[in-house]
Amino acid sequence: MTVRFAVVGCGVIGALHAEVLAANPDTALGVLVDTDHAAAEAVAARVGGAVPVTTSLDEALARDDVDAVAICVPSGGHARIAVAALEAGKHVVVEKPVDVTVEAAAPIVTAAAAAPAGTVATVISQHRFDPASVVVHDAIEAGRFGRITSAVATVSWWRSQAYYDSGAWRGTWELDGGGALMNQGVHTVDLLLWFLGRPVEVMALTGLLAHERVEVEDTVAAVVRFESGALATLHATTAAYPGLSVRLQVLGDAGSAVIDDDRLRYFHSKELATAEAAGDAGVRADQGDRSDQTALVLPEEPGADPANPMFTGHARQYRDIVEAIRTGRRPGVTLEDALLALATVRAVYESARTGAPVRVDDVLAAVNVPAR
Repeated sequence: MTVRFAVVGCGVIGALHAEVLAANPDTALGVLVDTDHAAAEAVAARVGGAVPVTTSLDEALARDDVDAVAICVPSGGHARIAVAALEAGKHVVVEKPVDVTVEAAAPIVTAAAAAPAGTVATVISQHRFDPASVVVHDAIEAGRFGRITSAVATVSWWRSQAYYDSGAWRGTWELDGGGALMNQGVHTVDLLLWFLGRPVEVMALTGLLAHERVEVEDTVAAVVRFESGALATLHATTAAYPGLSVRLQVLGDAGSAVIDDDRLRYFHSKELATAEAAGDAGVRADQGDRSDQTALVLPEEPGADPANPMFTGHARQYRDIVEAIRTGRRPGVTLEDALLALATVRAVYESARTGAPVRVDDVLAAVNVPAR
């Protein structure tokens, strides 16, 4: 079964979704939707030119050749379109974040719960599907790092003033929902939660330090306490010229790992090191210990494009989404996952605003989302 998609929003990220969907033999483009007809036509030309375009969301949702909707408009418009798509009987894929506040995102959860069984509603968080992320997550789940004690997550990027000036919605609370953390750092927040579990409390500071005419932050530093007792520092900035890497260190009392720009740079497990030293044939060096701090070399992935990591990452997640649609299983990223990441980001902003610690469950409680 080929899953046929409408892509709503034909800007930079919408064009990426369209290219990924056009390249996947298991997906097809049914229609491209944008209030700017020329923008939709331009994306149609990029993917071959034979894709219908429309400025009407209602028209797109009424089409029989649309099974699912990829929502790629500015973040503050996600919920309205997602709810309309779910009510029209379509599967839904929302580009990150799920929306700009938990209150705004809650109707998506409600609409998904009311949808027919087997309806898939998910949010793009493609780095969960990176080989390095999977290796680290599996090691944590298997207890190979012992007790996870802490983590260090940093997004050190640069965005010019021209970037923020390029669209009236950029850098606004209403449509961007935040700055360096909400827009650029939410993927890293999601990975941090995937690795360390449920966050309990956040303490944070934010600043606008290198840009003008922007409502939101370009730099944030926070400390997050998790249910397990683990502590993490979280840093994100778009004021690190000329742009450095995204780095996530996971540290335990029996092993640690470092992911840098989606690559596994360090991996050490006391358990695997001991087994390898004892000559256990079931432990392979290229999948186990690296006490010399050399990166693990993961096998090349079929279809991966090192020159276009965003394409590759989205393609990985779309493979998971298609399988979920075909089988009826839960997708690898659920709405609950996305809502928890959003609530963590909002807790950071609330802590920065008040100067006090903020409990993540208190942010979620505003919309009666039950604690897991």
